[in-house]
Amino acid sequence: MKLTVIGGGSTYTPELVDGLARMRADLPVSELVLADPDAGRLELVGGLARRMLARAGHPAAVVTTGDLDAAVEGATVVLLQLRVGGQAARHVDETLPLACGCVGQETTGAGGLAKALRTVPVVLDIAERVTALAPDAWIIDFTNPVGIVTRALLDAGHRTAGLCNVAIGVQRRAAKLLDVPPERVSLGHAGLNHLTWVRSIDVDGADVLPKLLEEHAEDLAGAASMPAAFIRGLGAVPSYYLRYFYRHDQVVEELRGARSRAEEVAALERDLLDMYADPALDTKPARLEERGGAFYSEAAVQLAASLLTGRGDAQVVNVRNGGTLPFLDDRAVIEVPARITATGPEPLPVPPLEPLFAGLVAHVSAYEELALDAALRGGVDRVARALLAHPLVGQADLADRLAGDLVAANREHLPWAR
Repeated sequence: MKLTVIGGGSTYTPELVDGLARMRADLPVSELVLADPDAGRLELVGGLARRMLARAGHPAAVVTTGDLDAAVEGATVVLLQLRVGGQAARHVDETLPLACGCVGQETTGAGGLAKALRTVPVVLDIAERVTALAPDAWIIDFTNPVGIVTRALLDAGHRTAGLCNVAIGVQRRAAKLLDVPPERVSLGHAGLNHLTWVRSIDVDGADVLPKLLEEHAEDLAGAASMPAAFIRGLGAVPSYYLRYFYRHDQVVEELRGARSRAEEVAALERDLLDMYADPALDTKPARLEERGGAFYSEAAVQLAASLLTGRGDAQVVNVRNGGTLPFLDDRAVIEVPARITATGPEPLPVPPLEPLFAGLVAHVSAYEELALDAALRGGVDRVARALLAHPLVGQADLADRLAGDLVAANREHLPWAR
């Protein structure tokens, strides 16, 4: 089994390698290919990957390459975890909107749109090579904004599913609070990528969310960066990213006075790469937890294994709506529990979303459709229309100003804007 990671030079990669080593019975990989245009990073990450697998007694060969075709040819699974423009582009995503009084974030609002504009064309070019050289391969997208990127891949006819680690993070936190194994915990998780609510938490079929909200609201609220009283009032556990909507103005003020997350991650990555260069290091370092992506490895291995074996278990993924949320277009991509089969994820029924949640989902889903159109066809006018549709922008003059600023700042990554 050949598993290819596009963006394999990422400092995230040892997290994935750790999961492959621990879960080899679920996903018996014989060849791990790390593909990245940055040869220096690739050498460091690839070296650590080899040492980690050797320590675990895992027989997989680790191949590093900058050649996309060689990386994907004959692959069984292709994982996408790339960042077009690196942390420098992310820094612009996070800081440029602040001058307009809008949240600066890499997946939400204007910053998220900028990332989609840069990312969608690159991902589609990669997927075309996968389809040509490994037509039976599954493409698992972990690249943000996951909902928009997954929609682009599906619309182009690729075998794909989108993956985010938010749901598995909530599941693991709940399991720890309840002192039960994670496999006994299932989530009533629904919405769009980075715009979800957990409205039930079942243990052996019984909903324990009311108990958790009563006894552990402070813990759950801390993870969501929202007040405990607020999430008790919602009666649900919101995604961390909903703070950018529910507490927008407060977050803007916090971000204006702080170092950007891109700057923090860039500094952390320098430290991690120094660690990876140590030939004695053969486990993922504890500092990798600061990078984010907790439980990414477990989620990725579980999804890949289920797609390949068709074992039919339920996992939270990004998948076509197909009538699951009846107020959205069937072609929209939503994030819900799905039955994972050999032909792809099939969304499971979801109880009707309350108006408080459904209204925001419909609003952001409309924005995502316009954002994808802008990413595919280009044009400052299309960028402005997407921003006008976004609930965190939504004003004509502001949308026009931000559209011009975003396109100018990302010109080197947008062929149509050069």
